[in-house]
Amino acid sequence: MKHEYSLAHLTAMALPPVDLIEVAAKTGYDYVGLRLSRVTDTEPLYPIIASKTAMAATKAKLAATGIKVWDVELARMDPSLDAQSFFPMLDATAELGAKHVICQLPDPNRERAHARFATLCDYAKPLGITISLEFPWWTETGNLETATTVLNTVKRSNAGLLIDMLHFFRSNSSHDALKSLPREWFQFAHVCDGPATIAPGMDSILHEARSDRLFPGDGAFGVKDILACLPDLITYTLEIPGDALAAEIGFEAYARRALQTARSHLD
Repeated sequence: MKHEYSLAHLTAMALPPVDLIEVAAKTGYDYVGLRLSRVTDTEPLYPIIASKTAMAATKAKLAATGIKVWDVELARMDPSLDAQSFFPMLDATAELGAKHVICQLPDPNRERAHARFATLCDYAKPLGITISLEFPWWTETGNLETATTVLNTVKRSNAGLLIDMLHFFRSNSSHDALKSLPREWFQFAHVCDGPATIAPGMDSILHEARSDRLFPGDGAFGVKDILACLPDLITYTLEIPGDALAAEIGFEAYARRALQTARSHLD
């Protein structure tokens, strides 16, 4: 089965949106994911939300290439950031024509986390946007079980669940539990691979997640087995940051190799 593929911004975070779109078009992707918020102080912040000029340039590049925006990230609601902080991001998502926003809930206060997620879903619904919850495995919403609890608690029709191969594998989440969940929760997956183990410590955890993932089939995650637990026709988003190889061969060659490897392994 041939799938549609999206190029996640984290795979080439150094590229501004217009350049990422150009690379995606040249290398055969159907979509891009755009990162419009900053998670760390060292990563770039692209001003599409605040700049009409940047928004117009991005939309012009989309129109010229035929690439579409699949998702926008990241609504990362830690204790200091409420849902309202991300309303401008949702407005920008709608203007870009995207239908999905990725959300994370690194918040120990579960009642507050659930309420904020529900509020974000409520704002997104009239915009035609799904809020897809991702569960980074080192956070307070760090496995399939806690993420499932969020969706079962808020009961919003536009709430979704994003399975990232790295987080699913590292959190020891259950394949059987994944198979049992409502099929309508899943619209896309973050596809990558990695070794069976990594060095202990948060530095190693974050380095792998942000800079050192592997192409599908090149590691021990069992990517095919995880994807077999999901609906057949979801979009495969390649979130495979590999800073060392990308620096060696360039982002365009890296994105092309990622897509060729994924297609040969998964389609």
